[in-house]
Amino acid sequence: QVQVAESGGGLVQPGGSLTLSCVASGRILKINDMAWYRQAPGNQRELVAVITSGVVTNYADSVQGRFTISRDNAKRAVYLQMNSLKPEDTAVYYCNVRITDFFLSENAYWGQGTQVTVSS
Repeated sequence: QVQVAESGGGLVQPGGSLTLSCVASGRILKINDMAWYRQAPGNQRELVAVITSGVVTNYADSVQGRFTISRDNAKRAVYLQMNSLKPEDTAVYYCNVRITDFFLSENAYWGQGTQVTVSS
């Protein structure tokens, strides 16, 4: 079994910063891509940022230059540093991790989500 858990959401004022964390645990042979998605009320879930096992990153245009994704393989963790936050960044943020297990099967796992609210 594999578990994925996010933390770090909360309420922040416009222009503020917040860091999200996500940790994977369980029977994991290798962690491949790690990504953050978000979903605002009434909207579809969208990709925010992704980081490959080779530490190649890609960002949505809406967060480019403001958000930074990073990973710590030893901790099985991925982080999202969010700066210059805007009200339109308000959403539930989800961690998605692609994992190869000991049967050499690759699957994607989602966390439960963490709420980020940007408001004065």
